[in-house]
Formats: sequence, structure tokens, C-alpha cells
Amino acid sequence: MKKREWYGKDTGLTARMILTTGLLAVVYLAFLTALFVFLNPGVTVLVGIAAVFLFAQFYFADKLVLWSTGAKIVSPQEQPELHTLVERLCNFADLPKPRVAVVKSAVPNAFATGRNQKNAVVAVTTGLLSSLNASELEAVLGHELTHIKNRDVLVITVASFLSTVAWFVMRFSLYSSMFGGIGGGGGGGGGGRDRNAAGATVVILVVSVLVWLVSFLLIRALSRYREFAADRGSAIITGNPPAMISALSKISGAMKRVPSRDLREVEGMNAFFIIPALSSGSIMNLFSTHPPIEKRIEKLRELERGLEGFGLEGF
Repeated sequence: MKKREWYGKDTGLTARMILTTGLLAVVYLAFLTALFVFLNPGVTVLVGIAAVFLFAQFYFADKLVLWSTGAKIVSPQEQPELHTLVERLCNFADLPKPRVAVVKSAVPNAFATGRNQKNAVVAVTTGLLSSLNASELEAVLGHELTHIKNRDVLVITVASFLSTVAWFVMRFSLYSSMFGGIGGGGGGGGGGRDRNAAGATVVILVVSVLVWLVSFLLIRALSRYREFAADRGSAIITGNPPAMISALSKISGAMKRVPSRDLREVEGMNAFFIIPALSSGSIMNLFSTHPPIEKRIEKLRELERGLEGFGLEGF
């Protein structure tokens, strides 16, 4: 089966992702400089702990996500049409076929996970399967497969590493300030050393808080840009931007009719979903991992016009 070519790069989107990644690098460099200036064994240990934690999280990401969502891996015999769609799209996108899973949930949604293309899983909810027609489901699967193709789990994990370190250091510095400073009080050297240790603790605490907050916001921005990229990838793989537009509209509309209790049960997985499952008044609305539906649809319509300009509509 003929593979789909990735053409007509979105230079604006690419530039925003590069800029965001660059800003993260600057923030992290400043953080590492501060740690170097006030270096102590406690911080070194924390960096090591954070590295082990993130490695384990990344390496076992697929198992953790499947377990936390209650997703069940399904065979081609159990879901033949779903497997056929995934296999066809993988041929178009030049991807190895991922495992396929179904989540028993009324919330219409989908997600992809896995540390690389060979260990990936694409999952859909029963609510999604009952809400979308074949072309809309194909568009959603194309979106999730683009996340796999773009190695988004790896990108976000790497981007989050020093943010996680900053979180650990922030907590450690806070506790240290309550119990005598990073270097401890330690006996005879008097109040001078104690004051220096307390001052270093305060500086590290302030720097860690700022690094964590700024990087948290930048990582959320990077996540939103990658959602735009996945929408674009779906439209290119399927050659059908209107189907993606229709799927986004249907899912967001159906989400409003899902009971708040059901939304709360899954909203901790919003970073993985194609559309966040946000219950009314959720704090997660303030720091969304996804761009507004209206902006995503606007981008897809721009792409649709571009496809028509290339004479590639419906290819």
C-alpha cells in the first residue's frame, strides 16, 4: 500500500515548538547553574533519584497507562474493524502496527502510549466507538498514530526531566529550611555557617520554585503545539481534514453530556487524551495540555485549503 508523504511543513508550528524547547533549555541551564553554585551532596542525590524515577516512568509508561485507565488489549478477532483501520493507517504512515486496546468508559476519547514505535499502544474508549462513524474514527486513530510517529512520549518525558528535578529540590529545600538548612547546623562553627546554609537554602528554594513553574507552563505549551502537529498528521495520513474536524466537534459535544462523575474518573489522564475530559470547574482548565477546540478546527480548515491547493483533497 502506498505510503503518504509528509509535505508542506507548518513552519509557524515548527518555530513555536523550537522556541518553546529553546526556552526550556535556557530555564534548565539557569537552574543547573544555581545548583552548581550552591552544590551539595543532597541535591546530587535528588537528581539521581529523579533520574531513576523518570526512567522507570518512561520505560513502563505503556503498562502504567493501561493499568490506570483499565484499558484491555484486544485481538483482531475481538475488534476486527478497529484492527483493520489501525493496520491500514500504519501502512500509510510507515509505522509498525501498535497493540490495540479498548477502555470501557462512556467518555468518548482515545490515547496512545509507549516508549517507542515498537512498544506502542493505541487505545479507544467504548464511548468513542459508539459516537463516531468510520471516517471520524479513522481520523482519531490517525491523530494517535502521529503521536507515536513523532515520539511524543519520549519528547515530553525528556522535556519534563529537570522540571521533575526542580520539584524534588523545591520540596527538599522547603524541608531543609524548616530543619536547619541544606548543610545542617552541624555543631561548632557558629552562627556564620548556619546563616550561610540558611541563605543557600532560601536561594535554592526560590530558584527551584521559579524553574518548576516556568517549565511547567512551557511543557504545557509544548504539549499543545504537539496536539496541533498530531491533528495535522491525521489530516495528512487520512487525506481527510473534514473527518478530523467532525470528530473533534462530536467528541467535544458528547463530552458535555457525560456525567461529571465519569469525567472526574478519567481526567487524570488528560495529557494522553485527544480532548481533555474536564469536569465543571476543574483546575485543569487553567493549565490545559491541549489547545482550544476552536483553534484546532481553524488549523485543520487552513490545512484543508492547502490540500485543495495542492490538488490532494481526498487522496
